[in-house]
Amino acid sequence: QVRQASRMNRTKIFIATGTALLLVFVVGTLLYKNEKSQSQQQAVTKDRAALASDNSPTLGKADAKVHIVEFLDPACEACATFSPDVKKLLAEYPDRIRLSVRHVPFHRGSDYVVRILEAARSQGKYWQTLEAIFASQDRWAVQHAVQADLVWPSLDGVGLDLERLRHDMDAPEVSRRMEQDLGDARALGVTQTPEFFVNGRPMPSFGLEEFQSLVKEELRRAYP
Repeated sequence: QVRQASRMNRTKIFIATGTALLLVFVVGTLLYKNEKSQSQQQAVTKDRAALASDNSPTLGKADAKVHIVEFLDPACEACATFSPDVKKLLAEYPDRIRLSVRHVPFHRGSDYVVRILEAARSQGKYWQTLEAIFASQDRWAVQHAVQADLVWPSLDGVGLDLERLRHDMDAPEVSRRMEQDLGDARALGVTQTPEFFVNGRPMPSFGLEEFQSLVKEELRRAYP
């Protein structure tokens, strides 16, 4: 009887210990999942904050449910190549997609062209200026470096007040917007252009088909 009681006590202790360990494991797992979820949510919130900018040039309706944020360098050949396809998507889904542009002058001297683009906004000519700059890129971007004097002839047909444009390029607001774009690009890990985020989601890999697939996937989600 003493042995039987001893065995019973050991069994009870084993069960109690096992239950306690299981409880610790379950609680630990729940805490880990909760911390992980909070961490992921904080990362998403941080990314969205970095993507959002009320000062960005934007095309499309404000209530469009698919938002493309493009980080571009005006001296980037791929950015110029992608531009017609981005416009095509906007034309195809005019009420469902909007585009915001952020500037990251990765190429040597392209910060000068970004200043031109930012200054053109005060004359309501941003998109026309961007189109003209992309169209003439091969003339002023030589071996991936900007030849500043060669940029200006491409602006002749845009209808800009060029004297005012030169003055506005050095405006404090232009510098602030450029700094914000670069800071947000660093926060998001943007290292090449064009870099697209669609409703906060980056491209899984670089390529036109990947970009188009991501946009259409978000369209299906937003407009089932």
